[in-house]
Amino acid sequence: MTVQDRIAEYGDRLTPTDRRIAEAVSSDPTLLAFGTVSDLAARSGASRPSIVRFATRLGFSGYTELQDWVREAMSEQLSSPSARIRQHSTEADGSRDTMIDALQHVFDVLDDAKLRTMAEPIVSAQRVYVLSGETSMAGARALQSGLSMVRPSVLLVHAHSVGRDLSGAGPGDTAVVFDFARYRRSAVTATRTLASLGVTIVALTDGPLSPLAAVADHWCELRVPAVGPFDSSGPAVAAAELLIARVTADLGEAARERIDQLETVWRATGTFIDEP
Repeated sequence: MTVQDRIAEYGDRLTPTDRRIAEAVSSDPTLLAFGTVSDLAARSGASRPSIVRFATRLGFSGYTELQDWVREAMSEQLSSPSARIRQHSTEADGSRDTMIDALQHVFDVLDDAKLRTMAEPIVSAQRVYVLSGETSMAGARALQSGLSMVRPSVLLVHAHSVGRDLSGAGPGDTAVVFDFARYRRSAVTATRTLASLGVTIVALTDGPLSPLAAVADHWCELRVPAVGPFDSSGPAVAAAELLIARVTADLGEAARERIDQLETVWRATGTFIDEP
């Protein structure tokens, strides 16, 4: 159950002040996981006692228990590879079933309506920046490679060159960001900076408690299971390929013309080995 589900379940018990706090939590869910009572009070314009009462109305003994509940839901995602490899050495490996469930979730969450919503700012952008944390880089590379074949000005941004690569970003541009817990500081910081510059943010992340969800204009939740000690790249790559297909369809003739131009260049430069 997510925080939003919990709020919905107890919604009829919430006062106007509680609802104001709930709105603050929904706009930046990381406040509950990492913030203090004072942080949430300042963001929502409520008093500290009101924050505690909000927690009790959601069925908890106080703010600390609410925060512990949120953190516990994140604990498996936040576990380190070193902890995972010790866990998997003593447990039966259910990676196959877990991956199947995670990939099915990609298709469930990225239905046609959601894909159209997330693809639109990519189609209309002057420039598209693709950013990622380390473990989600496979999805970012797949997206950048596919998009660059159907539209111009698609840049994969690396941590070591983020200042140079993003120096011209602004309104009219779109950034597509992949990252999952444990979140990379460089990816989150760059995304927040781009949002402040007026860049439209499309995030593929792991839920409303992600720091990316708080700044994204559009986002979707992917389930990223551990495969052995490491996060699976499968859901990110699958989501990237679905987005590429949707963007290509929406670009229409422009995408077809660009692919035809690429084919002409590939033939002229002998890019591929001719099959007998």
